[in-house]
Amino acid sequence: MTPTAQVSIVVIAFNDAVHVRDAVRSALSQGDAVAEVIAVNDASTDGTGEALDALARTDPRLRVIHRDGNSGGCGTPRNDGVRAATGRFVMFLDSDDVLPPGAAEALLAAALRSDAPVAAGACVRRELPVRRDVPWQPGLYREAAVHESAEASPQLVRDTLCVNKLYERTFLFAHGITFPEGRYTYEDFVFTARVLAAAPRIATIPDAVYIWHVRRSAARQSISLDRTDVANWQARIDAHRASVQIFQEAGHKALALAADTKFLDHDLRMYVRELHTRGGDYRTEWWRLTRDYLAGFDEAALRAARAPARWLARVVLASPTPRDLERLTQLAARPGRLLPPYAEANGHAVWSPDLPEVELDALGTKPMHRLPVTVDAEPAIGPRSTLRLRVHDLYGRLAAAGPVSIDIELRRRRDDRRGPVHTAALTAAPAATGSETCWTAEVVLDLATLVERGSGHAADPEPWDLMAEVRCADGAGFRASLRAMGPGLRRRVLPSRRHGLLLAQPYATTGGALSLRVAAGVRSVWRIAARRFRR
Repeated sequence: MTPTAQVSIVVIAFNDAVHVRDAVRSALSQGDAVAEVIAVNDASTDGTGEALDALARTDPRLRVIHRDGNSGGCGTPRNDGVRAATGRFVMFLDSDDVLPPGAAEALLAAALRSDAPVAAGACVRRELPVRRDVPWQPGLYREAAVHESAEASPQLVRDTLCVNKLYERTFLFAHGITFPEGRYTYEDFVFTARVLAAAPRIATIPDAVYIWHVRRSAARQSISLDRTDVANWQARIDAHRASVQIFQEAGHKALALAADTKFLDHDLRMYVRELHTRGGDYRTEWWRLTRDYLAGFDEAALRAARAPARWLARVVLASPTPRDLERLTQLAARPGRLLPPYAEANGHAVWSPDLPEVELDALGTKPMHRLPVTVDAEPAIGPRSTLRLRVHDLYGRLAAAGPVSIDIELRRRRDDRRGPVHTAALTAAPAATGSETCWTAEVVLDLATLVERGSGHAADPEPWDLMAEVRCADGAGFRASLRAMGPGLRRRVLPSRRHGLLLAQPYATTGGALSLRVAAGVRSVWRIAARRFRR
């Protein structure tokens, strides 16, 4: 039986009166495991403090700390909360997120069962308002495990969040582990590095223990999500550099290497994926910052990163100014797509004729399902809606396998529910680039079926993602997202026997993949027209 009332939950808030009640209530609803909830109001001016005081009058376990001045970040109020806590363990919650039922109890049970001063569980990124759940670092939390130290399990470095974990307070105090004070954009990077460098036993569990709300359309973005200013990238570099220094000073070379690899695989790819959406000044400064920083990376870190990430890094290192942004963006997508043309130098695949030093290593040895194959898709939405498809060869790997057919699968983004699958035979054809081999096909889309599967949301456009699965004559195959192409990426209103009207909009995601929004009925058309008029 798990002893009760051992956990203090620290909730931090600044000008978030709209969401803070839900956050605090989710903490208070954790049950007997929670001894207290400490809400730290970071000098809010919008009624957040008053909302917290009102909640405190309804539950004696809630204590509210009002800071006199705003700290500018998340680290200082969390440090205040830890110092004020009385529970044996502490965990953190941001005011715009929530804890799922049973989170504190599951983490506490894991910590006590394993005699571990740190316990960690699964975090879910919930995209709002569509409520699409995306697991954070799922590979770390597929099953329960006990890690004697991070040095023995360096993959733990990939989870830089502080909020999906439980910490024994005496462990934090004994090692002097705190968050950076003041305005420090990625304070959890540094805090997590300090925790891992202290080499605690860590228990991990597959239970979902944190729901991270992502509100990309919010009027005021969270500090970490606001990446429109290049200063955000500089802050991320600074936090990563500080983390690596912490590992190095503690003598954890494996953790420092793992952190550099994570920076390439995750951070670099994420920002490159968005680079084409930024202005010229941003791109120039981003390129300079990145090139200067990557110049200090060991070759071992580049080799340890996944092939798309190390290719991206080597292109940046090889060129003093921004170049090939569309190719870089598409390659940074998940899954990545390597666009033609495909150059060679001295018998090796290379990025381009003028950058022969950037070798695309591993293309000849990667299994088929890991190749960054490009599948172009040109939508034509009308009475007979079609997708014209072109599968590009990749240095002869596909030609050797013999592509024969392609499935186009649609998945509803809100819940990843599988929709219809359209199948077509692939036909070999000359590519637009001349000598390159490619295969073409055309599929007809049944848009009315998508609306029927929308189950009650037909008045609002429902986003669907499209994936291709290619099967080859030799039994091999692979899955790939579709590269959005052509003039058909626009909204169309179509007649429908069942719904009166269908509204369909093919569009390119930030990473260049083809997605589709579909809604039905006159009501949906009027609502969307009204929104455009208001804007």
